Amino acid sequence: NMKFIGHLFLRSLLTARIIGQIIQELAMCGDADKIPAEHILECICELLKSIGFTLDSMPAGKEAIKQVSGRLMDLKQRKDKKGKGVYPMRIQFMIQDLIDTKNAGWMKKSFKAAAKTKEEIRQDAQRDERTQKTDGSEVVIAGQRPAWMSSDSVGGKSPGPGAKTDDGPWQDVPTRSRK
Repeated sequence: NMKFIGHLFLRSLLTARIIGQIIQELAMCGDADKIPAEHILECICELLKSIGFTLDSMPAGKEAIKQVSGRLMDLKQRKDKKGKGVYPMRIQFMIQDLIDTKNAGWMKKSFKAAAKTKEEIRQDAQRDERTQKTDGSEVVIAGQRPAWMSSDSVGGKSPGPGAKTDDGPWQDVPTRSRK
């Protein structure tokens, strides 16, 4: 469900302000005494992994990410009365991975094992030689709007996140009145 919400945002069907309200409400930023459930934190991390770069490039989104990141770090470090972490290590590492990805400019390593042609293998080997990598990983930007969505059909230039594009006459509303 969070990936679906993220894709709605990436397709400009939801605004950065709405997404910011969603993640702030899920993280319970308004009430520091309350502790969200584990699955809520997983939802926040999943959503931010899928839209982080694009959301962070917008003023409303940048502020929301700043607040939620601070709240997530606070929740990660919370201890109960016995001195044990409130959340299991899996959730703590998930939060830390999200924060690390954010601090790295939303860049993360991706390990994809898929069938490739001989030519694709050669190209990958040449790229790995140039970049001095031997682990078979690929660096991707987490939460970037797909290139095919943001490219302009005229010059191939990207208008940027949140920019209005001319989608043709399909969204023009007829002004004919009924009689």
